[in-house]
Amino acid sequence: MNPDLGKLQPYPFEKLRQLYADVRPDPKYAPINLSIGEPKHPTPEFIRQTLADNLDGLSAYPATAGSESLRHAIADWLQIRYDLPKIDALSQVLPVNGSREALFAIAQTVIDRSRDPVVVCPNPFYQIYEGAALLASATPYYVNACRENGFEIDYGEVPESVWQRVQLLYCCSPSNPTGKVMSMEQWRKLFELSDRYGFVIVSDECYSELYLDEKKPPLGGLEAANRLGRTGFPRLLVFSSLSKRSNVPGMRSGFVAGDAKLLRQFLLYRTYHGSAMSPSVQEASEAAWRDETHVVENRRLYREKFAAARELVAKPLETEMPEGGFYLWIRTPIDDARFAQGLYEAYNVSVLPGSYLAREAHGVNPGAHYIRVALVAPLKECIEGLKRLNAYAQSL
Repeated sequence: MNPDLGKLQPYPFEKLRQLYADVRPDPKYAPINLSIGEPKHPTPEFIRQTLADNLDGLSAYPATAGSESLRHAIADWLQIRYDLPKIDALSQVLPVNGSREALFAIAQTVIDRSRDPVVVCPNPFYQIYEGAALLASATPYYVNACRENGFEIDYGEVPESVWQRVQLLYCCSPSNPTGKVMSMEQWRKLFELSDRYGFVIVSDECYSELYLDEKKPPLGGLEAANRLGRTGFPRLLVFSSLSKRSNVPGMRSGFVAGDAKLLRQFLLYRTYHGSAMSPSVQEASEAAWRDETHVVENRRLYREKFAAARELVAKPLETEMPEGGFYLWIRTPIDDARFAQGLYEAYNVSVLPGSYLAREAHGVNPGAHYIRVALVAPLKECIEGLKRLNAYAQSL
């Protein structure tokens, strides 16, 4: 067996299952699950219909590179969304089966195992980053996002000796779980580090289309690179997905865009890995990327939930409205796992302990004393869940 498998830690939701294993929630409350970041809004009818209208695609093997028409649709969307010059759809865009598998696979493509590699990850983080690093025989290095620094990542804390071994860096903006968006100055510093040490930047932007202010969409990695004159997006790959944007997590449809040289190698890897999107899904994906009306409506639904949350999350709980995404990152008055377990037992509401999303690094687990609450359920259910959560906090 691959010895690196032994380095993997239990996935957060497996740890949550174990936390709840011996707990019997109060039966007078209907269960409300706010722990999993799975979109629950209805899939737009036009996407469903396009998928159904193209089932003949199931009779053909798909090309790993995807159809030219889908790649052009993604390139067009990128140009409009981020005010970019012309994107070469055939060299700078690659459709993938959801951002999750691609975020894992890119590490297997980029990492040179013979050079004692390091992969830099934010902390807390999406667990795929860590697993991808470990299964590429790299050492993860965690950079904490703490309350004291406004949940921003300070790459100045990384020692020179570590930078010299870094081959890949994962960033997430808007972040999971805090919802922070990287600023232009943060991107400038990150690009300078990449230029100096030669590592690849992987920007996870799967929450880029979920934000509260219609006039202030989150800054993206390609956008930042373009503004800074980084022609060709050197050593930068951006990963995005339709799952959250268009409420189609079951379609497993996303893309990678950026450095054409890196994408050539990634396509080579994926060809052998057998990663190709169904032609039927490609047709539905193209339709989704070419429509913004449903995305605006999706954001409106989330704004309603966050507006309600402002009034419902009260002391002793603490939170801030995120710049992007659909999570509340809530500070708890007691240990986060104990809080989650007690909330489940008393009120039948499931949330994810923040410490399960992070690792102890540099003397602290930055997820400790936080819970992640996913506002993905219908508005009425989210409001009821938050009322119960606040009632439990008041009882402590």
